[in-house]
Amino acid sequence: MEVEFEVKINAGVLYDYMLHHTYTGSAGILGSAVGALGVVAFFMNGYPLYLILGLVILVYQPVSLYLRAKKQALNPVFKEPLHYKMTEEGVTVSQGETEQFQKWSDMYKAVSTGRSIILYTSRINASIFPRKDLGGQQTEVIAMISRHMPPKKVQIRT
Repeated sequence: MEVEFEVKINAGVLYDYMLHHTYTGSAGILGSAVGALGVVAFFMNGYPLYLILGLVILVYQPVSLYLRAKKQALNPVFKEPLHYKMTEEGVTVSQGETEQFQKWSDMYKAVSTGRSIILYTSRINASIFPRKDLGGQQTEVIAMISRHMPPKKVQIRT
């Protein structure tokens, strides 16, 4: 069985990936907790400095990620759609004359957000499949990933 599709990566798709990647990791969770504690400390003690610090910490990360996503979206790699081909052996991604292949056994994990399916090829690198670009093939893509990766590595919700 083979599944082929094209995806267009834009700032919104990158932002969704960055939010998920950051806030499911320990640094994102810890930062949110510290920011929230600052706000709670303000309500308990009434010191405006706690509120300011808490809000800066809570607002800085999402704004920073958004600006980084907008900047990354300007990269020439994201100007043209990426063509993916999933086979029994692995996943091939191509764009123009460039082509890369990754075996299923080398995949790190697969997760999903409300807007995308994310196939990590390493701890920090991933292929992002926006659900809007998958259309009717979304079920087939999820089935391919689930069939070729161990269940403990697949955390996809439909």
